[in-house]
Amino acid sequence: MIKKNQISAVITAAQSTTVMDNISTINETLKHVLTINLTTDDRSHMLKMGEKTLAFVQKALEYAVQNPSLCPVFLDLVEAKKDYELAAGLQALKQKLTALLRAVEDAEMLAGSEAYDAALIFYNSVKGAARSNIAGSQAIEDDLRLRFPGKRRTTLPTV
Repeated sequence: MIKKNQISAVITAAQSTTVMDNISTINETLKHVLTINLTTDDRSHMLKMGEKTLAFVQKALEYAVQNPSLCPVFLDLVEAKKDYELAAGLQALKQKLTALLRAVEDAEMLAGSEAYDAALIFYNSVKGAARSNIAGSQAIEDDLRLRFPGKRRTTLPTV
C-alpha cells in the first residue's frame, strides 16, 4: 500500500514559466537537428545505435581513418564521423532528458494518485451523506456521479 501524502509541493506560475521557457530554448537551440519525423515503419526498419553499439561504431570509424586503403570509395568517412558525433551527443542528451521525464512522470503519478484518493474519500462521504438525506449532498453526488470515471450505467429506453 502506498503511504499517504508522500508528495506535498507546488509549482509556482513563475517556475512553470521558467521551465517552459527553458524547454523552448532547448527546442530553438536544437531546431536544426530536431527536424526529423520518422514513421513507425521507418523506425522498425532502420539500424539502431544504442549504448552497446556506440563503442563498435567509434572503433570502426577510428580504424577507417587509420586505414584509408580499406575504406570503400563510396563511404563518406567525414560524414560518418559527423553522424557518429551527433548520435553520441544526442544519446547523452537523451539520457538526461529520460531521467528528467521519469522523475516528472513519477511526481505526476504520485500527486495524481493522492488527489484521486482524496476525491474518492470525499465522494464516498457525500454518497453516505446523501443516503442520510443531509441537505445539499444529493446534488453534489449527482454532479460527481456524472463525472466519475468508473463504469457508467446506461439505461435502456422503455418501449
